[in-house]
Amino acid sequence: MLYWFFVKLIGPFARRRLSPAVSGLEHIPAQGGAIIASNHLAVIDDGLLPLVSPRMIHFMGKSEYFTGKGFKGAFKKWWFTSVGVFPVDRSGGSKSLGALETARHILEAGELFGIHPEGTRSPDGRLYRGHTGVARLAFETGSPIVPAALVGTRELQKQGKVLPLKGKTKVLFGEPIEVPKIAEDELTHEQIRSLTNQMMEAIARLSGQEYVDIYAQVAKKDIAARKLQDGTQSR
Repeated sequence: MLYWFFVKLIGPFARRRLSPAVSGLEHIPAQGGAIIASNHLAVIDDGLLPLVSPRMIHFMGKSEYFTGKGFKGAFKKWWFTSVGVFPVDRSGGSKSLGALETARHILEAGELFGIHPEGTRSPDGRLYRGHTGVARLAFETGSPIVPAALVGTRELQKQGKVLPLKGKTKVLFGEPIEVPKIAEDELTHEQIRSLTNQMMEAIARLSGQEYVDIYAQVAKKDIAARKLQDGTQSR
């Protein structure tokens, strides 16, 4: 399997380059489905988590990672396929729902599903408001959520760079949040948001990041708008 090829052959090289210090592996269930919910700082995050995990972690990644051209596009497609990432079309509708259905099947098959509740990489290193899809998936499948934190990946892989610099990283796993199985039509918005907030608080404690109670996508637009305004004013 390509995943184990990555772990056995590419893994040692990646470990030397990223030097991950790991803690809390005992919190990953030895068997059964579970959600690994992590902060998101760099593209390599989806490779670093599986690299240190004793079990395979399946991630969903934006479809653009699998359709790029040239060496960079080929490398990204190979990298994400190697570490168990499957593509998701973020245009919405049935295409996005199909990815969630795939995640549900992964959990119901007793496997690990990894996801970044922020929905995108942090634009400035802070931790942003979590989307509720993770909590909804946990309730509908009765899967525990294992909070995880990555430290140092943002510094080693700047935005737009394919290969990370050599340096040190940390991967920390927290105690699982046990989640009861609740039918979709019985779930309330309050239950879903409460679990989402609990999960983000656990990630923040592990990562030490400053928490910002807005969505990262909104923050990215605000940052882009400010840069545009500053550029216009400086002319």
